[in-house]
Amino acid sequence: MTDDGRPTHIIVLPPELSMVTLLGPRDELLRAMENSFPHLDLLVRGNEFHVSGAGSDVALLERLVDELLLVLGTGQPLNRDAVERSVSMLRAQTKERPADVLTMNILSNRGRTIRPKTLNQKRYVDAIDKNTISFGIGPAGTGKTYLAMAKAVAALQTKQVSRIILTRPAVEAGERLGFLPGTLNDKIDPYLRPLYDALHDMVDPESIPRLLAAGTIEVAPLGYMRGRTLNDAFIILDEAQNTSPEQMKMFLTRLGFGAKMVVTGDVTQIDLPAGTPSGLKVVQEILDGVDDVYFAELNSHDVVRHSLVGAIVEAYGRWDQLTSSPAARRASPGLRR
Repeated sequence: MTDDGRPTHIIVLPPELSMVTLLGPRDELLRAMENSFPHLDLLVRGNEFHVSGAGSDVALLERLVDELLLVLGTGQPLNRDAVERSVSMLRAQTKERPADVLTMNILSNRGRTIRPKTLNQKRYVDAIDKNTISFGIGPAGTGKTYLAMAKAVAALQTKQVSRIILTRPAVEAGERLGFLPGTLNDKIDPYLRPLYDALHDMVDPESIPRLLAAGTIEVAPLGYMRGRTLNDAFIILDEAQNTSPEQMKMFLTRLGFGAKMVVTGDVTQIDLPAGTPSGLKVVQEILDGVDDVYFAELNSHDVVRHSLVGAIVEAYGRWDQLTSSPAARRASPGLRR
C-alpha cells in the first residue's frame, strides 16, 4: 500500500535474471517503461517491481514484463525501441504477441540478425512466405524493400530458389539515360545502387561479384525483364510506384514455375510524367481478391529509421490531405502537390 492509500502490486522476476538486463544500461529501459505508463508508480527493489496505479495499466505492465523476459530468454538484447513497440502492440490488443514479432529471425550474417520490428512488418514477412506474389506498400523507412531482400537471400541460402532477381524502373532518368556518360552499367548504376547497398548488408561482400557473374544474383532495370520467363527465382520489383500499368502487367506476367515475387513501393512518391497513372495504384484494384496475391500496407508507425522520420512522414501525409482539397488550393494558389 502506498502512502496515499493505493494498493501496490509486486511483479517478481526470476532469480536467475540480472535486473540490469531488463532495466538496461543507466536504467534506459526502465525510463522507457515509466514514459509508457505515466500513471503508474514504479519502484525497483532487488528482483521485484513494486507497482501502484490503475489496475488495467498494472496488468498491461505485467504482460509487458512477461514479453520482454521471453525476448531475453532467446538471447536477444533489448533496447528502448523494442520496449516502446511492445507497449504499442499490447495496447492494440493484437492476436500476435510482441515476443513473436521481436524474435522472428529472417537472416543472420556476420553476427547481425535481420528481423521485423513491428507487427505490420511481421505480417508482411509472413505474407511473403504464404503467397506467390506479395506487395509491400508504404512510406520510406518502413523496411519494405530491406525485409524482402532478406527473405530473398534466406530463400537462396536454403535452396528454395536458385537465383535472385532485383529490379527497379529507372524513370528518374527518363529519356536522358542515353546521354549519361560511361557504359550502360555506369548509366544505370545510380538507379540500382540502393539494391546493391542492401545486398551488401546481407551477403559477404567478397562473394557478391562471383554471384553476379554467375547470374545467381541479377540486378537490372525493369526494361530488362521484357520477354523473359523467370523460373525458380525470387524476384523483387522496387520503387514500383514509378511503373506504368503496362510495365506492371509486363513484370507480373514474367512469373515462372517455382518463383516468388515481391513488389514494393510508396504511392506518395510517384515520379512518373504528369498524366501517367502509377501501375502500383492501378494493380491494387485489378488484383483485389485474387488468390495467392497479398497487399501489405505499412505506415508511419512502421518506420524503423530515426524516430523523426515517422513524424516527417505523418506531417507530409497531413500536408498532402490539405493541399489535395480543391477549396484549399483555391484559397492558397501557392500550394502545389
